Amino acid sequence: MAWRSLAFDPKMKLNRKSITAEKKRHTLKSLVISDFNRRILFLCRIVAGSVHDYTLMKDVFTPGSAWFEKVNLWLDLGFLGADKDYQSTQIYLPHKKPRKSKKNPNPTLTPEQKKQNRKQAATRVIVEHAIGGMKFFHCLVVGLSSLYTTMYNYFLA
Repeated sequence: MAWRSLAFDPKMKLNRKSITAEKKRHTLKSLVISDFNRRILFLCRIVAGSVHDYTLMKDVFTPGSAWFEKVNLWLDLGFLGADKDYQSTQIYLPHKKPRKSKKNPNPTLTPEQKKQNRKQAATRVIVEHAIGGMKFFHCLVVGLSSLYTTMYNYFLA
């Protein structure tokens, strides 16, 4: 009966699989630019986790400007539309699986598209390792209250 009182708490979320309650967390997000040597070249301000990746990119890097004119960008599917808004030498976005419909009941990617997605994922994993290196030093994973966010941004600047 104790678990029922936890489930009705607005800060708790009921997990149906094991009948336990999980506390909701306020996540934080930042935009990271890294090179192939896992060096962090750019780290933007910390924002709420509910902000979409591409919206954050448009806020930080104004579309139409020459931010990425002489570099290649490897992005994930959270940045769909970046190839239309930004001028770059090359923007690599993975192929998105088509939607299921009556005409296409079993949508799949072609073997060539799957091969390209794997190649791009192997390149993007280097950035994920750089982010993991930042998390190793607990720079970005410490939970903060809203009183300390200015100090948190000062630490990262």
